[in-house]
Amino acid sequence: MGVVTLYRPVGPRELELIRASGWRLFPPRLPDQPIFYPVTNREYAAQIARDWNVKASGAGFVTQFDVDATYLGQFSVQKVGGNIHTEYWIPADALQEFNAHIVGVIAVIDEFGTATGSASS
Repeated sequence: MGVVTLYRPVGPRELELIRASGWRLFPPRLPDQPIFYPVTNREYAAQIARDWNVKASGAGFVTQFDVDATYLGQFSVQKVGGNIHTEYWIPADALQEFNAHIVGVIAVIDEFGTATGSASS
C-alpha cells in the first residue's frame, strides 16, 4: 500500500486528544469548523503552529502522519497562498473515515512556544 505523508499543526488541547487516542486519531471538528485541513509540507505546518497556535494557546506542535494514498486520492490539494501553502480539505463529517486510513501513528516532530520559549525538532 502506498502512503502520503502529511502534517497537521495543533495546539495543546488537540494534542492531548490525539495522545488520548493512542496517537492514532484526530479529534472531531468543532461545530464552527467545517473542514479538517492536513497540510502537505512541514514548513507550512511549522508556520501555522508557530504563528497561530502559539498566539492562540501558548504552544504549537507539528504532527506528521501517513495516509493511504489510494484513499487520499479522492481529495485534491488546495493552494491557499504561496507555493508552500498547500493542504487537503477533508469535510468534517468525513474525518472518522479519514482517521481509519491513517497508516501507523501520529508523531510530534516540532514544538513551538513551549515552557523554554524555543522551537525544537
